[in-house]
Amino acid sequence: MEHPRRRLALTLAGVAALVVVSALLYMAGMARLEGRPRGFWDSLEWAAETLTTTGYGADAHWTHPAMVLFVVGVQFAGVFLVFLIVPLFLIPFLESRFEVRLPKEMSEALVGHVVIYRYGPAVETLLAELAAARVPTLLLESDDGAARRLFEAGQRVLHRPLDDAALRAADLRSSRALIANGSDDANAALILAARQSGFTGPILALVEEPFHRRPMMLAGASAVFTPRHILGAALAARASARIDPRLASAQQLGRQLAVAEVQIEPQSRLAGRTLAEAAIGATTGATVIGQWLGGELHALPEPEARLQAESVLVVAGSPQSVERVGELARAAAPARRGPFVVGGYGEVGRKVVELLLAVGEEVRVIDRRAAPGVDLVGNVIDPGILEAAGAAEAQAVILALDTDSATLFATVILKDAVPAVPVIARVNQAENVDRIHRAGAYFALSISQVSGQMLARKLLGEEAVAVDPHLMVLRVPAAELRGATRRRARSALSGAEVRRRTGCSVIAVERGEEVLIDLPAEVRFGPDDVLYVCGSAAAVRRFPEALG
Repeated sequence: MEHPRRRLALTLAGVAALVVVSALLYMAGMARLEGRPRGFWDSLEWAAETLTTTGYGADAHWTHPAMVLFVVGVQFAGVFLVFLIVPLFLIPFLESRFEVRLPKEMSEALVGHVVIYRYGPAVETLLAELAAARVPTLLLESDDGAARRLFEAGQRVLHRPLDDAALRAADLRSSRALIANGSDDANAALILAARQSGFTGPILALVEEPFHRRPMMLAGASAVFTPRHILGAALAARASARIDPRLASAQQLGRQLAVAEVQIEPQSRLAGRTLAEAAIGATTGATVIGQWLGGELHALPEPEARLQAESVLVVAGSPQSVERVGELARAAAPARRGPFVVGGYGEVGRKVVELLLAVGEEVRVIDRRAAPGVDLVGNVIDPGILEAAGAAEAQAVILALDTDSATLFATVILKDAVPAVPVIARVNQAENVDRIHRAGAYFALSISQVSGQMLARKLLGEEAVAVDPHLMVLRVPAAELRGATRRRARSALSGAEVRRRTGCSVIAVERGEEVLIDLPAEVRFGPDDVLYVCGSAAAVRRFPEALG
């Protein structure tokens, strides 16, 4: 704030000097050129009236050409000052005076916190995961706008450029981990600075280019991830049955349990039925643990809950049982045998194309810029481009566009132009996944979900899947339940009792090599069992002590 104050003070001093100098020159001009001497105060009044453009008093007419030119010059100077001082000096001063200053030092002592360098979609889900696990976070953000948005949202943030002082201000030595989420070169500089400062904890880096993985490791990173490529692989696997595993959208828990989202197509045999009528558990062996409706997640739906067309089911089960749910949710229609159309040829799009070509699929690429590998240059929503790409006969259109708004708009256009063709979409922010599903996308996955799950598992050392802040599936060894395990070994555990006492449901029990998913109303478990618990993030983390 000192800089705007100093600038404003210098501006005011300069204006005062200009008024005085104009008054003195006016005194001299009136005496020598006009023959009508004026005193200093009269001249000062004239200078102030002229420079502020408020008008004149007694003096409003001059005869000498030099005097007329002098008066005209002062008049233009006054107009110029009005338009210069207010927007360039006064308004910035008032903004800096009244807006909240961004913190550059921590206001509280933190121990065991996670330091995250630069905010972005890749760490959005991670922040929610760490908050649910009650792990404090601190963001180092050099961009003023991003830092202010984070600060106003209640995040701990330090507004600093990347240097040694920023690492000291973040108290890096007391932290449990450092996440590098900037550009690849900035990440490398951060990692080197952190190691040179004596930090020995884990450093996890997110990189844009796969060939930068090794240099990051050499710089001192503990683990390096390429979330865009993992996202591309997930989209490609969802599109083509030739890519193994087929359930790329599923998130694996333990050895045999997966959690996945499945959209109900309008002509599916599930659409319009209640959960009890659909008998998904008996038919597939999977358990429905949630349903997305109108952008809202209905966790642990009751048997009377109706399955809506275009809604998205959250199911848990073995990979095979979840795949069977996907088959039920799809409309009965002959298999399409056309090409795959890929819109967007950035990092994600290139990975999708690479994997599809590797398994022998026909691919046609649309991008706004000509490049090796691009078949059609133009906009993916252009009807002529879509016709040339053979979109009407395509097995699927895969959108790998840069922005979520472009993806949303393209999804709407595609579902109108080629309604029978599935749309598979790459998303940046997790909050937009449901919007794009509602726009008609068959499947959508965000980079935030992909990187957030990877980083959370690495940091928290637990096996959990967060579907939403309101729904999480956690793998809990029964041995962690201590006293509750011994008591329950002698009596049956009622599912209703567990839900009443903990707010969670036990959806599966892992017993040796066997995973029991279709659980009876009452079940016994021993200290060697592993429970899969479903509920809100807060409830599942409190599950052991709540049951005990």
